[in-house]
Parts: sequence; C-alpha cells; structure tokens
Amino acid sequence: MNAAVMPASTRPHVGFWQIWNMCFGFMGIQFAFGLQNANMSRIFQALGANMDDIAVLWIAAPLTGFIVQPLVGHYSDRTWNRLGRRRPYFLAGAILTSLALVLMPRSPALWAAAGLLWILDASINISMEPFRAFVGDNLAPAQMPKGYAMQSFFIGVGAVVASMLPWIFTRFGVSNIGTIPDSVRLSFDTGAVVLAVTMLWTIVSTREYPPDQLHTFGDSTGQAEAVRPGSARHAQLRGMVWLLAGALGMILVWKFAIDKQVYLLAAMLGFWGLALIVYGGRSGAGLFSTVMRDIDDMPGRMRQLVPVQFFSWLALFAMWIYTTPGVTRTHFHAMVATDATYNDGANWVGVLFAAYSGFAALAAILIPVVARRIGLARCHALNLALGAIGLASFPVLRNPDWLLASMIGVGFAWASIVSLPYALLADSVPSRKMGVYMGIFNFFIVIPQLIAAAALGAVVKGLLGGEPIYALVVGAASFVIAGACSLRVK
Repeated sequence: MNAAVMPASTRPHVGFWQIWNMCFGFMGIQFAFGLQNANMSRIFQALGANMDDIAVLWIAAPLTGFIVQPLVGHYSDRTWNRLGRRRPYFLAGAILTSLALVLMPRSPALWAAAGLLWILDASINISMEPFRAFVGDNLAPAQMPKGYAMQSFFIGVGAVVASMLPWIFTRFGVSNIGTIPDSVRLSFDTGAVVLAVTMLWTIVSTREYPPDQLHTFGDSTGQAEAVRPGSARHAQLRGMVWLLAGALGMILVWKFAIDKQVYLLAAMLGFWGLALIVYGGRSGAGLFSTVMRDIDDMPGRMRQLVPVQFFSWLALFAMWIYTTPGVTRTHFHAMVATDATYNDGANWVGVLFAAYSGFAALAAILIPVVARRIGLARCHALNLALGAIGLASFPVLRNPDWLLASMIGVGFAWASIVSLPYALLADSVPSRKMGVYMGIFNFFIVIPQLIAAAALGAVVKGLLGGEPIYALVVGAASFVIAGACSLRVK
C-alpha cells in the first residue's frame, strides 16, 4: 500500500494480502497471550501459590493494561517517524515481550513469576493496543469487519499452537516433570521467536498513512458523536461520591471480615474518585486532562458497547484463571500441583485452550458472512450465547475428552469478542483520536479483569464451595448478560 502518495477523498480498498500482512503480527501477540493464559495459573501453583491467591496474582494482566493502553494510544496518535505512527510501538513491544517470555518459565520463586507477569503483560500491551488502531487507520469503514476478522483468525491460529505447545513437546519426549517442566520452558522460548518474526513481518511489509493525509480522508475525519452539554461538569462532585463509596467499601470489608482481596475492589472505586477530583472538568492539554475529557466525551456507540465488553471479559477472565485448577481437580482428581496427574491435566487444559482458539480461527471465516445477514450486534449476541453454553457445560461433562465439544461455543464467542466490538467502534471515532479511544475502550476489558482478580477468589471460596470449576458457570452467566446488552447497540 503506497499510502504516502495516494490522494483520495476516502481511503482506498486494499487487497487480501495487504490485510493479511497488516494483521500477521497479531498472531505473535496472541502466541504470547496464549502461553500466558494457558500456563500462568500452572506456574503460580507450581511455585507454591494457594488456590485462594491465584486470582489476585493475575491482577498484573488487567492493571498493566489499564495503565499502558491509554498511554500508548495517546502517544501513538501523536507519533510520526521513519517507522510510521503505530509501528514504532510494535517494535518496542516485540523486543520487550520476547525477553519476558524467555525469563518467565525460569522464575526461581513465586514473587519473580508475579513480577515478570507485570512486565510481560505491559510489553504485550505496548504492541497490542496500536494494532487495533492500525486497522482502523488503514482500512475504509466497509473493510474494517474484514480487517478485525483477519485479526481474529490470526488470534485463533496463534493461540492454537501456543496453548498446545507443552502437550506437543511432551509427546515428542520433552520432560513434563518438575516444578516448571522443560516442556513449558521450551514452549515459552518458541513463543519469543514466533512473536519477534511475525511482528517484524508486519513492520517491514506494511506502510501507514501520514497523519496529514489520513485526516483528509472523508471517511476518517468525523467527530465523536456529541454528548450532552456539560458532560464534564460536576466532575469533582462525582469524584467525591466514588471516593466515599470506596471508603465505605473498605470499612465494610474490615468490619465483616470479608476476604482481603475485596479491598482491591474498594480501592478501585476510591482511585476513580480521586482521578475525577484531580481532573475537576478542567480543559488543559496535558495527558491526564486529555484522557479524562475523552472519557467524558466518548461516542454514544462506545457507551453502548461498555457493558458488552465488561461482561464478556469478566467471563473470559474467569475461564483463564479457573480452567486449570477446575479441570485438574474435577476431571483429573489431582490435588497437588507438582504431581504427574496434575501436569497431565494442565497439559490437557492447554489442548482445550488450543481447541477454542482453533474453533475461533474457523469462526472468524464464518462471522463476517453471518454479520452481513443479521447485523454486527445480533451476530455478536448469538456468538456470546454459544460461549455461555460451552462454559456452562464444564461441570456437567465429567469426561475431559468431551470438553473439546464445549470449546466450540467458546471459540465462536472468542472470535466475536476480539473482532465485532472493534468493527462496531472503529467507524464511530475520529481518526485523530483512534489510538486513545481504542485504549479507553480497553478500560472496559481490564476493569472486569480487576474485579475478577479482586472478587472471584472470594466468590469461589465463599459461595461456590471452594470448587473452581463453578467459576466457569459464573462466566457463562456473564456471557448471557453481555449478549443481551449487545442487542441494544445501534
């Protein structure tokens, strides 16, 4: 795509292979995520983490996303150099993520693994957030569903291989015994190489529109949909309400001896209140004021998508945290995280995660066809319903082999979650703020993950009898709510 010299009133349509190259690096990103999602609970347990602490150890993933994504979005909107607008962040993220992948399975202790998860997830986010904006920048609105579907396809392919790698290496004779087996270490090393190669392919094989040209296209300069006048007013009053809610939450946790992890949930409310108080509705041009103002002025469609994202990702986070402990305990009857039976069960979870990713790659081909017939929002609701059926079946199907069938529905839901909301959003935000709005949109991915990290452990322990398999039923209910909310998106 010779974007630098092609004047046009609208962005020209590009060919299949141009979209392919544009999205190819996302396979490497998902390779890293696939290894993280399928193996971090295993690594934490192997290094001595208690079941009750697993959720809070995962807090690094959403918290780094909460911090990194809007920062990267804000600055990538304002970047232009020899590599372009988004691609400098692809390169930096690829280098940092590859290093973190090599180090993670060599963690000498639980604290080291927890710290490396912060580094790994922050590094992934440096590359991932601009990738969403990259498609929105370079494709015409009519091609955005294809672009995000292509990303979904590569997400599926990358996660299939990444999730299965420990199982594959074990089948080829690599040791699956030990605190962190050689099969896991070799899988993470392979992931580092795949990430570097795929990201470099996208960086070298694609071009970007210079900002001056991008903003002249008639299909990319629309302003965000208007919000009611004065939406930024009373920010300090709203902040006081949130701050008091957080303080009250902490008092209740202390008084009624609720699980200490719930303190985090109360702290989140207080933190948001403080942010609103500091912001105060001011009109400054600094990073903090700009992001807070953009949150207040987010497009109407984005507001409608907030609960859809919230409940979808609450379900996913429940699955990523509790599938390994749930399946190893319920289906493999393993109670010790370092014995052979547990490692066999953990490897099988890797196969299950690979299965849903594989089904997602196939679903990515079908979803655009269905979406054209019934609309993006209805198609998304349908796919989330399939995901709910898949997660709800886990406690019912006691033969672990049959769980592969459950992953069909999860695969359709996953393919839809990582594509259709972004297609719905991308043509409703102005090109000048594509990066920052993609980052803000991802707030509503990381906030439910923070809530899951703060509250799911207490829910499993206090309401679900300490049985992690039932956390997946909570995930199924979240998918149902998300699907219902999707039907309200206009």
